[in-house]
Amino acid sequence: MNDWAPIAKEYDPLKAGSIDGTDEEPHDRAIWRAMLARYVPNKGVTGDPHLTLFVARLNLQTTEEKLKEVFSRYGDIRKIRLVRDLITGFSKGYAFIEYKEERALLKAHRDANRLVIDQHEVFVDFELERTLKGWIPRRLGGGFGGKKESGQLRFGGRDRPFRKPINLPNVKNDFYGEGSAEKRNWSREGTRDWRTRDREHERSREKRGPERERSWGWGDSERERDSKEERSRGRERKDRDRKDRDRDRSRERDAKKQRDDDKHR
Repeated sequence: MNDWAPIAKEYDPLKAGSIDGTDEEPHDRAIWRAMLARYVPNKGVTGDPHLTLFVARLNLQTTEEKLKEVFSRYGDIRKIRLVRDLITGFSKGYAFIEYKEERALLKAHRDANRLVIDQHEVFVDFELERTLKGWIPRRLGGGFGGKKESGQLRFGGRDRPFRKPINLPNVKNDFYGEGSAEKRNWSREGTRDWRTRDREHERSREKRGPERERSWGWGDSERERDSKEERSRGRERKDRDRKDRDRDRSRERDAKKQRDDDKHR
């Protein structure tokens, strides 16, 4: 814990896959791939790596001229390398900018991160390929950052630094009775005490059970009786209403028949 830092001092794929750098087993296949990779930095890349800035999440339409216009405000630029596809020549969305002075590099690193260029918020960091020991690029399962949707987040970089681990006491062994003999005996005795209390609780609950059942049964019968009486009264009311309607209809028919007979006379 004394040497803990939010930014990785050297690249370890296993630690990079953990939010606090404490994982002991890889949790996705990409970490396995990164652990097995034997990556060698591109020897064709020239320039001073300690004066080079990495710029990512660029608009695919952003050009070298636009990058020079934006990043030259922080200091004199020696070279800009916008990475392009070898076949199509289209931008891959990231670039490397080499400054002439370290002061300009540090200023750009501090102020240009999350700067909006051509409607895109860019990400700025130091070059890591040639400066961070053990570096594995994203395409081999390494790198830093990433999106939650990908399920392959990598921690220890500027985008997603490590979170400080929480120091918890090692209680697992004692909890499962795997500690010293004295602690294991205490654990077994405690277990017997808990079982005794459980049995006593079950017995007391069984004694109270018949009383509760009697009280619940009485309450249920009362409610059932009230419900039956209510339903019976409701049926009686409906029967009376139906008889009244039938009687009214019968009277109306008789009166109509009487009127018809009077007309024919």
